Amino acid sequence: MAGLTLRNVEKSYGNVTVMSGLNLDIHDGEFLVLVGPSGCGKSTLLRMIAGLEEISDGTVAIENTIVNDLPASKRELSMVFQSYALYPHMSVRKNLAFGLQNLKMPKAEVDRRVDEAARVLQIGELMDRKPRQLSGGQKQRVAIGRAIVREPKLFLFDEPLSNLDAELRVQMRVELASLYSKLGTTMIYVTHDQVEAMTMATRIVVLRKGIIEQVGTPHELYTRPANLFVAGFIGSPKINMFSAKATKGAHGIHIAMPDFQDFEIDGLERTVDDVTVCIRPEAFRPNGGSISVNATIDLVEYLGSEILLHTRLPSGQTVLMQTGGKAAYAKGQSITVGFEPGDVHVFDHNGNRVPFVREEALA
Repeated sequence: MAGLTLRNVEKSYGNVTVMSGLNLDIHDGEFLVLVGPSGCGKSTLLRMIAGLEEISDGTVAIENTIVNDLPASKRELSMVFQSYALYPHMSVRKNLAFGLQNLKMPKAEVDRRVDEAARVLQIGELMDRKPRQLSGGQKQRVAIGRAIVREPKLFLFDEPLSNLDAELRVQMRVELASLYSKLGTTMIYVTHDQVEAMTMATRIVVLRKGIIEQVGTPHELYTRPANLFVAGFIGSPKINMFSAKATKGAHGIHIAMPDFQDFEIDGLERTVDDVTVCIRPEAFRPNGGSISVNATIDLVEYLGSEILLHTRLPSGQTVLMQTGGKAAYAKGQSITVGFEPGDVHVFDHNGNRVPFVREEALA
């Protein structure tokens, strides 16, 4: 296992800077996920860590050793790509062993590592098959096995599940989480899918345009997003956003927002004015909540155990509400949409979070 330190890392292509002044500490033995929209720099950052892309400035250190000038083959890490990149003419066993044989490793050690990878990934019955005889999930297991046999200090994953169908992605997420528990090796995982990030990571790094927006556990990012971008990016279904006014109240911040009655929260910042109030879909309560308004259902998405209600408020503002799957709803139905003041997230005119008093006590 190994930790990783990035200090003032920059990446430029000619006169175009795509990453500037990035600092990050990746802890020994953690499963860190880099997530963000397309073009945010997550794959570029992973490739710089791997040594496949030169950094323009700053330092990359593995176990306190700066590796800027060290080639990828000497960094003691393994990378799993989006494409399986298996040798089609070789069996699974030969695919797993090939890299070790090129390193002139003794046959007994090669066999030991290959057999151990097959055991961990439960692919023993596939060892004599060729890649064309494998399913997509089986091919991805072999690609991961090829990384495991190197016994690296770090595992790097670059969107390894994006070629799989939805059901298989769910299965492979579970298997990767189990693999992490078994190996205990530091893993850095790149994805654009925030569901993958939330379900697998010990910590998440949210990137936008080469800048780190927030680093934290899945729970921290979901319950205390640092800014509007993180609030909107993390969470499925997507969070609801409302324009509002905030003034000093008797005991905290007085919030006035269209459609709903005014309410007060125990915020620390008393001088805010124009704000954005965000509320998670599951925080809205049908026919309940101390802050409520009548709405009209525009669309019902029945998902079995839960229902997504797309509703329209009197002002025309839309609200997405997530509720249990037992009640019956219909398009055009009138419904009460309500929430509690403690369920809101408030962001100032710069998009930064306005903390509650209770949040400060927990920090």
